[in-house]
Amino acid sequence: MQLTFASYNIHKGVGTDGRRDPDRVLTVLREIDADVIALQECDLRFGTRDSVIERAALDDTPWRPLPVARRATSLGWHGNAILVRRTFEPIESHAVALPMLEPRGAVRGDFAVSGLRIRAVGMHLDLSGLRRRDQVRAILDHIDGCADGCPTVLMGDFNQWGVATGAMREFADRWQSLAPGRSFPSRQPIAHLDRIVASREWKIVELGVHHSALATQASDHLPVWATLELPNS
Repeated sequence: MQLTFASYNIHKGVGTDGRRDPDRVLTVLREIDADVIALQECDLRFGTRDSVIERAALDDTPWRPLPVARRATSLGWHGNAILVRRTFEPIESHAVALPMLEPRGAVRGDFAVSGLRIRAVGMHLDLSGLRRRDQVRAILDHIDGCADGCPTVLMGDFNQWGVATGAMREFADRWQSLAPGRSFPSRQPIAHLDRIVASREWKIVELGVHHSALATQASDHLPVWATLELPNS
């Protein structure tokens, strides 16, 4: 089984030209055509925290959002959402509380692909770095507390500049920490802020940064992606 996972901080739909254009974001997602997508900053930050992307617009895509939102008008929690192929069967979804100085959170979704349970975690970690390692520990503790173990992929905007330093040291031997490439800022990327971390069951097939003309405009981050394989499935 091969699946492509992607992570994309969509900057509340506001592009590098200052325009909020969720349709442009959806076009970038179609360019990537990943099976599982973690979104960050997908909801407005204030008020009712409405989703930047209308749910009706998602109805015309290959993906459905896993039910991680705690507000009726939101797509995610603290701006984090997980989209999966409509052919995948949702099993359970959770918001994950994180220690924070800033509004930050993570979401976890389990789903079945051809009868096999898969787990995805999306996150947007602390910008200052003061609580980033604590947040990674909280996410790993949550995963360790799950009743059912299964192949797992963690994705998001880690806000971590060093490829193997800082919070990335929290991922021990049972995890594969991937830095697909420079993803921020989108017009001239210099930082590996967006990461994917996979459990050891996965074989890394290919990974990279989606750097199209439209992606450089749609957000201040570029999407990152990884194609992973479960050899024994």
